Amino acid sequence: MDFVADLVRAIIALFIIVDPFGNIPIFVGLTQNIPRAKIRKVYDTAVLVGMILLLVFAFAGTAILTAFGLSLQSFEIAGGILLLIIAVRIVISGTHESVESPESIGAVPIAIPLLVGPGAITTTMVTFQTYSKTDGLAIALSIAVLAVVIVMSLTWVILRFINQIDKVLGKTGAIVIARVMALLIAGIAIQYILTGINTFPFAH
Repeated sequence: MDFVADLVRAIIALFIIVDPFGNIPIFVGLTQNIPRAKIRKVYDTAVLVGMILLLVFAFAGTAILTAFGLSLQSFEIAGGILLLIIAVRIVISGTHESVESPESIGAVPIAIPLLVGPGAITTTMVTFQTYSKTDGLAIALSIAVLAVVIVMSLTWVILRFINQIDKVLGKTGAIVIARVMALLIAGIAIQYILTGINTFPFAH
């Protein structure tokens, strides 16, 4: 029962951070310039890339950051700058204009940093490290892997309904929402940057 309870807590924590429901309007705006037939491929790529990234950071996150001399704060600042640029482009053009392939859009910015941002990476790393100290590596590994797989699978199911949402909104509605959501993206971007700066080891 302890394993199930720990797993449920890990799933809930990660799902809240990934927040696929809250990001739906943003995703609709970002994919407005992509043919509807290819939108599903965008989200398939986003979920796959997001799952792989979270699993990699669950197992080797600390080692990876240390090897490159990076901190989670640098991820937050970089992710914030990327999102801010995207927000400005959406405000100016009404959509996220891009000549990139659906796979590329799915990987950046949908998979990272929108679905798998610094918060999700941190949550996954902490989950593995916490349970490895109290329950052993095998249990920690099981909890971390299952939490990531379940959350990203739920996210994939949710994103399967994006086309229906897009049809209801129509082109004009999507453009309006995209511009409104650009303000939200900009706010998230600024928050990422400020959090990264405020928590940076040399900021105090």
